Amino acid sequence: MDCAKMGSLIRAFRLQLGLTQKQLADRMNLSDKTVSKWERGLGAPDVSLLRELSAILGVSLRELLAGELTENDFVGGNMKNTKYYVCPVCGSITACTGNASVSCCGRSLEPLEAWKADPEQQLLVEQIEDEWYIQSAHPMEKEDYISFIAFAAGDRLELIKQYPEWEIQTRIPRRGHGKLLWYSTSKGLFYQLI
Repeated sequence: MDCAKMGSLIRAFRLQLGLTQKQLADRMNLSDKTVSKWERGLGAPDVSLLRELSAILGVSLRELLAGELTENDFVGGNMKNTKYYVCPVCGSITACTGNASVSCCGRSLEPLEAWKADPEQQLLVEQIEDEWYIQSAHPMEKEDYISFIAFAAGDRLELIKQYPEWEIQTRIPRRGHGKLLWYSTSKGLFYQLI
């Protein structure tokens, strides 16, 4: 841990929030001299204070300890390149258009890799007027079901949550072509182009 880098990060976030050293110290029941010491790189916060400090500053513990922020290499905004994260504990879904550190239920999540669906795995898609009508013969059982369906076009993303024991019959507004994705709780993330 580099105290000087951590101190610079603490100072930068404190100033970004418009806080004085004393105001930050008061929030943490410390002296402003302690905050000054951290910011000058002459010491680091005690481990017991890190979680509170990261919450106040709005920075992750990992980045606080590293003393630097990880910047995204975000280029463009094509929603077809969205990354999907699913918590294996609670099933929560997170979608992100750039690189992100995502955690849920105390676990760090990795983005899912989308596999191109074979013809027999594909969802049934039919155009009805100005909508895509989507169906599937996938067994929607508690042990294995499609948790969500997403349609990603260049400028938008539509995500539809699905539940076990519900038949998949959904409609998505037809706004040109894009990528239809779905997540099977036992087989992973798949896509097909429509």
